[in-house]
Amino acid sequence: MKVGILAGGLGTRLAGHNDKIPKPMVPIGGKPILWHIMKGYAKYGFNEFVVALGYKSEVIKNYFTNYHKISNDLTISIDDRITKPNRKTAENWKVELLDTGLDNNTGKRVELLAKHINASFMLTYGDGVCNVNIDELLEFHKAHGKLATLTAVRPPARFGEVKIQNGEVITFAEKPQTSTAWINGGFFVLDPGIIDYIEGNHQWEKEPLSKITKAKQLMAFQHEGFWHCMDTPNDVRSLESLWSSGSPQWKTW
Repeated sequence: MKVGILAGGLGTRLAGHNDKIPKPMVPIGGKPILWHIMKGYAKYGFNEFVVALGYKSEVIKNYFTNYHKISNDLTISIDDRITKPNRKTAENWKVELLDTGLDNNTGKRVELLAKHINASFMLTYGDGVCNVNIDELLEFHKAHGKLATLTAVRPPARFGEVKIQNGEVITFAEKPQTSTAWINGGFFVLDPGIIDYIEGNHQWEKEPLSKITKAKQLMAFQHEGFWHCMDTPNDVRSLESLWSSGSPQWKTW
C-alpha cells in the first residue's frame, strides 16, 4: 500500500522558515521532518510514497533527486567529473513527487492523490510525527469496512500542568499529553470511494471529512501514545529538544 503525504501548503505560521523552504523540509536533527515521517512508515515495511507538492516544490524535488549525495560521503574524481557515494543509501524507498498545484487546498490535493494512486492508500500531513503502530492502524481499518480511518490523538498541552491539593503541588508535568479531548492527528487510511465526497477546492478537514462523517464512513483509531505537530517555531524547538535527548518518542526505527 502506498503512503500519500501532503507537502504543498504555505506553512504561514512557521516564521523564519516558510519563506525559504516548504514546511516539510524544516530540519529536525539535521533531517527534514518529511524524512522522519517516512522513516516511521518504512519501519512497518511501507516504502512507496507519493508526495503531494505545491509551495516551493523544487526544494523537495532537489532533495530527493540528490538524496544519495546528500546522505552519503562522496568520492569525487575531478578529472572525470564523476561523483560517487561511498556506500549504498539505507532507504529503499520509491518516491513519487506529484505536483498538486500551488494554490490548491488540502481537499483537492487528497483528490489528486486518490486519483493518481487509484487504490486504497495511507495519508498523512507533512508536518507531524507520531509513534502510532501502522500495522494495528491498518488492521483496524480493514476490520471495520468503512471508507476512511483517521488517527485520533491527544495533543500536548501548551503549558505545564499542575495538580494542587490543599495548596500543595502534588504533580507537575511540563507540557503533558492532554487527558481529555481527542483531535485529528492525521495518519489516515483511505479507500478510493472517498473521491465521491470531495467536490471543489476545499480543506480536507472541512467539507470532505464532514461529508464522509455524515455518511457514517469515518472511523477513529484512538492512539494514546506520542504525537506532535510542527505548526510554530516553538514546535520546532520542542522537536529539536526531544531529538537531542537521544530518545525521541517518534523514533521507532
